[in-house]
Amino acid sequence: MLRLVEQIKTPKDWSDYALWWEQKNCWLLKTHWTLDKYGVQADANLIYTTQHKPLCLQLPNMKHIRLTVSFSSVVFKTVCDICRTLNIRRSEELSLLKPPDDPSKKKKKDKGKNPAVDDVIIMDAVGGIPGNTGNKFCRYCVLNDTEMHVWELWALVLCVTGHCVCRWLDSSLSLMEQGIQEDDKLLLRFKYHCFFDLNPKYDAVRINQLYEQARWSILLEEIDCTEEEMLMFASLQYHICKLTKSSEPLDFSNKTDIDEVDAALSNLEVALDGGNTDKILDITDVPKLADTLRLLRPKRLTLRPYKEYYFIFKDTTISYYKNKESSNREPIEQFHLRGCEVVPDVSVTEKKFGIKLLLPVADGMNEVYIRCDNETQYAKWKAACILASKGKTMAYSSYRAEVRNIQSFLQMKSVATPPGQAAPDLDAMEMNAECFVSPRFAKKYKTKQLTARILEAHQNVASLSLMDAKMRFIQAWQSLPEFGIKYYIVRFRGSKKDEILGISYNRLIRIDMATGQPLTTWRFSNMKQWNVNWEIRQVTIEFDQSVSVAFTCQGCDCKVVHEYIGGYIFLSTRSKDQNETLDEELFHKLTGGQE
Repeated sequence: MLRLVEQIKTPKDWSDYALWWEQKNCWLLKTHWTLDKYGVQADANLIYTTQHKPLCLQLPNMKHIRLTVSFSSVVFKTVCDICRTLNIRRSEELSLLKPPDDPSKKKKKDKGKNPAVDDVIIMDAVGGIPGNTGNKFCRYCVLNDTEMHVWELWALVLCVTGHCVCRWLDSSLSLMEQGIQEDDKLLLRFKYHCFFDLNPKYDAVRINQLYEQARWSILLEEIDCTEEEMLMFASLQYHICKLTKSSEPLDFSNKTDIDEVDAALSNLEVALDGGNTDKILDITDVPKLADTLRLLRPKRLTLRPYKEYYFIFKDTTISYYKNKESSNREPIEQFHLRGCEVVPDVSVTEKKFGIKLLLPVADGMNEVYIRCDNETQYAKWKAACILASKGKTMAYSSYRAEVRNIQSFLQMKSVATPPGQAAPDLDAMEMNAECFVSPRFAKKYKTKQLTARILEAHQNVASLSLMDAKMRFIQAWQSLPEFGIKYYIVRFRGSKKDEILGISYNRLIRIDMATGQPLTTWRFSNMKQWNVNWEIRQVTIEFDQSVSVAFTCQGCDCKVVHEYIGGYIFLSTRSKDQNETLDEELFHKLTGGQE
């Protein structure tokens, strides 16, 4: 390389240049090696080029930035550098994915200007965000008639979300090794839905981008939600939009506001499975719940769908009896909740407060419905079920926070006008109401009806600060039953038909493709080991109690699934040490595999 530069005779800084071997698709970065040791022969085509090149990135808020990144480092390290430039902590939660093919580019190739990118922010990878543009990453992207009409959202469904699980870049390879060229466009997204240690004092950009990704997943119907929940999300978006237009500063000097946000953060930690901060308050006295509730077993023939029983919840087990008087005898039945799925069956407007439990058994999942009488009862029982599914009891400190979290969520879903408060003024909404809901919901109502319903729901969140509103939106997003689940078409060993494998931050779910119903759930906490047979591209996972699962991926490379599982295992090892440095070697050991 030194002799090469001497012969070029051009005075410049060559320190960023390295050799790229085109035929072998690899960098020659070990400069103490000889060409012979690399296996380079006389016919090899080596390119002397810069390791850092400009890249066009689309952020979760759909804004575009152009910055210089390393094309020779592995993607994991490159994402870390990008996040440092953007002031986003916990870069291990994000990654890069390729945009889907754009049919218009096949007709006309124009490298000069991308018509889809109207406002590209040029950034310096070293200097970071320019002082006057920092707010661009914290501001809400307002959708109105002059910018993007709601129906254009639908056109983005295929563009932004189509088959994205197969378009993630390999974290253990560099950009150049994956065919990415200078000035190519990539999407920066939160890949792993396990958001750790969110703190408004340090994470304004991270929280905003996380909110934006959640918002788009709701608008584009990537995740299913009820009409009640959609109106709640719409009211929060409208509120955030109003506050952003009024340019409310991100002021953290107000102690009261910080206390409110800290309370929201403590609630969030429950949903995030942040086990390191969850402690047992009193080991000598494990709390229990005892109430008269209603039970439904769908697979059992009965004339009365729901029947009243006396329930006792202790440790991680629910027992039910004929009545309170018989509770000192043997129970009719017991439900062991460790490893179960807890799904809300709630409609606040209809006063329906139900909990759907999917209990793991040898041949699949048993379905049980429990119906509570009111919001308070529901919050206590559902919180206990959530903790029990993770093997925790109500003695843990997170139980009370989980109860408050559920109660807050129910309150936001209520659309009744609070007592003594005037009905909303329909003319007060300056923005198009259709911009805050998915196209399916927008088609269901006339604009005035939709506006009235959003403004009515808005009264429950009108007092929230900008940051608190974004946190509540993220929190509500995480409370949805399908949150964070990525779906893959697989074929399990011994089966002759394709099935769906759902991968979440704490479990794997086997799903029947015909019915969409979960068949079995396996928790990561019960996983002993997993490996890949690269010759037949089969993933094998071993769990406690000699349970072994093996499958081949039908829709994508098994490396994608392997990296998802290993990535979540890696994230579970994190602690709240502020000085913590990422163990990159461990990440690659868990996600890279041995090909």
